[in-house]
Amino acid sequence: MYTVSDQTGRTVVVTGANSGTGREAAKRLAAAGARVVLAVRNPEKGADALAEVLATRPDAQAEVRLLDLADLASVRAFADGLAGDLDRLDTLVNNAGVMAPPQRYETADGHELQWGTNFLGPFALTNLLLPLLLAAPAPRVATMSSGVANRGRIDFADLDWERRPYRTWAAYGQSKLADVHLARHLAHLAGRRGWPLVSTVAHPGFTRTNLQVTGPSMGKEESVRWSPGSILPSMDAPEGAGSILFAAADPGAASGGYYGPRFGLVGDPRPARLVRRMRDDATAARLWAVAEETTSTAVPAR
Repeated sequence: MYTVSDQTGRTVVVTGANSGTGREAAKRLAAAGARVVLAVRNPEKGADALAEVLATRPDAQAEVRLLDLADLASVRAFADGLAGDLDRLDTLVNNAGVMAPPQRYETADGHELQWGTNFLGPFALTNLLLPLLLAAPAPRVATMSSGVANRGRIDFADLDWERRPYRTWAAYGQSKLADVHLARHLAHLAGRRGWPLVSTVAHPGFTRTNLQVTGPSMGKEESVRWSPGSILPSMDAPEGAGSILFAAADPGAASGGYYGPRFGLVGDPRPARLVRRMRDDATAARLWAVAEETTSTAVPAR
């Protein structure tokens, strides 16, 4: 299991910290000395996650704050709250997401649910928190993608799946490819502007979390048990969180770098292969501009 380097003195936000890889990341970053903000949609589950963090390290500095990435007003309120309470933010871990709902749902702002939650919400959050991040001496943004991003395609004519028949896995792949573009374009911006910020991206391989249940179960009376784990190698959250923890905290993680399990689905974190579409800088720049307009957020002028 990946060992997190010393995080003493760093303040970290982890989205989706109530369960799965986010919960594990929050717990281990706090154990490594970080002050951790658990950004969650459900306050009861957030309180349970906080209790686990404190059980691991009783003197940990940790708190729960509400954040719904499917609601841009919630994203802005969360960012405004942090800006009022912190003088800097050292690390943002864009971990939260939704996967494979059985039909097309919309966010509070009218966007396709996976596009809004997995990409537009984290994009807006990142831009809104950049002033706090750039106030830190060595800021870092780590964004969670997915192996499904390898097959993703960005359709600028229909990003919200309003014109095409809805295909849940294709929509998921598009949102997760967009996360790779988010992370890599932010790294390019930081380099061009001389910011000390490191922007990385990771995927968890096949990690067993409630992500495989909550998305497919939306709108159903009983939970859907989608479980290819009987035939595919897989990991539990403590091992599966290794890639995002490496991206968020390892001194060796490079800006613009992509990290995943050594054997694709399982294993310790290592650099992952960027397929051709992930290296399309023109698409990344165009997507960034579209997302800025859609979310009414922009990077700082400096």
